[in-house]
Amino acid sequence: MDDAGSTEDEGRRDGAVLVLRLGYDGTGFSGFAAQRPESHVRTVAGELEVALRTLLRRDVDITCAGRTDAGVHARSQYVSVPVTERERDWLGRQQGARRLLRSLNAVLPDDVVVSKVLRGAPGFSARFDAQSRTYRYRISRGEVPPLFCARWAWWQRAQEPLDVDAMRVAASHLVGEQDFRSFCKTSSAEGKPTGRFVRSITIGAEEQLGEELLTVEVVGNAFLHNMIRIMVGTLMEVGLGRRDPSWVGQVLEARDRTRAGGTAPACGLTFWDVSYPDGALDSW
Repeated sequence: MDDAGSTEDEGRRDGAVLVLRLGYDGTGFSGFAAQRPESHVRTVAGELEVALRTLLRRDVDITCAGRTDAGVHARSQYVSVPVTERERDWLGRQQGARRLLRSLNAVLPDDVVVSKVLRGAPGFSARFDAQSRTYRYRISRGEVPPLFCARWAWWQRAQEPLDVDAMRVAASHLVGEQDFRSFCKTSSAEGKPTGRFVRSITIGAEEQLGEELLTVEVVGNAFLHNMIRIMVGTLMEVGLGRRDPSWVGQVLEARDRTRAGGTAPACGLTFWDVSYPDGALDSW
């Protein structure tokens, strides 16, 4: 892109890091992480890498704040990319960052949008420097399915009342430093640590485009594969009166995936935000 990049200085780094904040509608993607070309699947990272290669005219190595599964959305995902000296200088002058923002959104498909182009501190990693991650899961309950929020919420026909207060009591068992082996995909936990810190879980009503939703917001340092979707599926068992709130604590202690509730559909989950240390990110 103009003189933004070239192969001659690709290997030289001075610690400067390009950081992109992006959102995407996950409906048409097989998750965030890039797959092998022979798999012929569409991923967010695959689309982003093509766009960056096109504009920077070199191969790129991207790091994301958290990989999302197929069908999961993002409002504020962060991606870090080491840049060359020449790219650093270009981004810092003549509105280079603003021009890159416009160019990326022109090249990317309509279901991926870059909202900010930022500069990371030397050595910054979107993944390892994240202090916390926030996810929101939306549930729609009613006699008819939602129209405007259909792609971003789990619709359940409201045949039974939902006890939200009981769900909040149940969720309290999941807050803190815990072993969440019961709340992750079994194959992903084999031989790996499953301890995580959940800072908070809030459950409340919201309205989007005139449609009533129940939102479960979970904030934590990091999450296991399918962890939030299993947590939501488990909390729904309590909300529907099928289980007592204390049951969630028993599930947690069992460290057995078969003891928890089902995995809520991917469409209701959105990667909402990431927090980083003060001064880690700045404008160019």
